[in-house]
Amino acid sequence: MLFNKKSNQTDLTYGPMLPLLSGLTWPMVLGLLGMVLFNLADIYFIGKVGVHELAAMGFIFPVVMVVNGLASGIGIGTSSLISRTFVCQDKNILKQYATEACLLGLIFVSIVVMIGQLTIEPLFRSMGASDKVLPLIENYMRIWYWGMLVLVIPIVGNNIIRASGDTFTPGMLMIISAIINILLDPLLIFGYGPFPALSIRGAAIATVIARGIGMVLIINVLLRRKKLLTLFIPGLKRMLQTWRKIFYVAIPAAASILITPLSIGIIIRIISKFGEEAVAAFGIVSRIEMFALIVVNALGSVMIIFAGQNWGKEKYGRLLKGFYISLIFSLTWGMLLFIVAQLWAKPVASFFSGNYEVIMITAKYLLIVSFSYGFQGILIIAANILDGINKPLPAAGLTALRMFGIYVPLAWLASVYLNLPGIFWSAFMANLITGILSYFWLWRCLRKQ
Repeated sequence: MLFNKKSNQTDLTYGPMLPLLSGLTWPMVLGLLGMVLFNLADIYFIGKVGVHELAAMGFIFPVVMVVNGLASGIGIGTSSLISRTFVCQDKNILKQYATEACLLGLIFVSIVVMIGQLTIEPLFRSMGASDKVLPLIENYMRIWYWGMLVLVIPIVGNNIIRASGDTFTPGMLMIISAIINILLDPLLIFGYGPFPALSIRGAAIATVIARGIGMVLIINVLLRRKKLLTLFIPGLKRMLQTWRKIFYVAIPAAASILITPLSIGIIIRIISKFGEEAVAAFGIVSRIEMFALIVVNALGSVMIIFAGQNWGKEKYGRLLKGFYISLIFSLTWGMLLFIVAQLWAKPVASFFSGNYEVIMITAKYLLIVSFSYGFQGILIIAANILDGINKPLPAAGLTALRMFGIYVPLAWLASVYLNLPGIFWSAFMANLITGILSYFWLWRCLRKQ
């Protein structure tokens, strides 16, 4: 493969595929590990405060995913655009794309933050939050929403760097932010030393500080080392042309990302009738799943870049072979997760909560759903490849089918006739069916070429 040591930029259109994909994936694992540790740290420390606070985090989780998903959609659209043009455009054009993408992210998220601040109470009441939990949610979200203004640049910036073939730098920056958050969480939540005990508000403040430092670091990398930003602002017409290209992938990609948290919000509404312990448990398993699928998500992010560059060079056979390698890995990883869940579901659950009922519900979910994680991984990889080759609508369609076509309707029916375990079996069936469909859909698309 062609590798520019000075800028860490990689041509992915030739060279041995297995070492290439693994070499790009492990730094992405570090980056996603940083993101997951962010979430797990909040849950771990808040879980020590009380069940009400833990339930509040369960309600907060899908909303946080929605807002992050909006920013991530712009990041994916940018990554797809830059990766497809990386091997055939000059550096000045790439700098313009990157700069215009960052501006778009700031404008878009600013609008979202304003709307979010005005809708906290009605939104969470509609999700089933009780009067005991709602003030805790508001304490967190008032702070967290403003923090999105510093989070959007790292999200978009990391995608810009990955699109150039460098997955190591974004991974390291995300790990640094996670470490800062982990260090600040106990200080601000429990009030050690000179710090006040702020409970759930402390978790939000720690998140904003850590993300703010991450923003400073990513801007420094983009400007000084990568030289992928420019201070020159083009005319409105030029920016709108670039934004249209980004939005072509970003809107379906964001919709695909948003489908999951929106449907999880509905699932939480269904689960809430079984008590705050059930909501707390579901909040825990949602974050455990993020951790469990971290390697597959990392590989999926790499496949956006790999697919974009090889599609741009019309190397369709190479792209198909890369998909097969990813598919085999996903199924193998899923089987490993299933074995781990069968052996250690309860110890893992007890790490996050001392409440017996929360532990049992969490363990029950993991025992049932874990076998389907390999098939969920196939969907993740297929959707990312489709985004990379500028076919975002099928990617969004598959994700929508999983959540709104299968999971939510089955969960609603199961909650009536099979109670809480029925909801877990609904998740199992949704992963299994859409994983198989994703394989055949993408295989057919690539074989046409």
